[in-house]
Amino acid sequence: QVQLVESGGGLVQAGGSLRLSCVASRTIFSFNRHALGWFRQTPGKQRELVAAITSGGSTNYADSVKGRFTISRDNAKNTVYLQMNSLKPTDTAVYYCTLGYYTGTYSADYWGQGTQVTVSS
Repeated sequence: QVQLVESGGGLVQAGGSLRLSCVASRTIFSFNRHALGWFRQTPGKQRELVAAITSGGSTNYADSVKGRFTISRDNAKNTVYLQMNSLKPTDTAVYYCTLGYYTGTYSADYWGQGTQVTVSS
């Protein structure tokens, strides 16, 4: 079983930055062959795919975060990052790290426990 552990969430003022990290607990499942993604969810809203990165390093972003968020990966550390800049109160959500695959669109197989990001105005 793959375990994903997020860190880096917290409270930040609008316009500020946060960097989320997510480490996969196992090393034998060929982390580098998997796509990775970050979702977010707020109460009463559908979970939203924020950013995803393929095994080859190609990235995709939700329109709402393009130009502000950057997803990256370090296969040697089994880690995926989400750099969030110019944060807005509307970015407030629980952010989930996922490991999955692409079949045209990104699908998640494994989920982290989530980390809260709160952006104050």
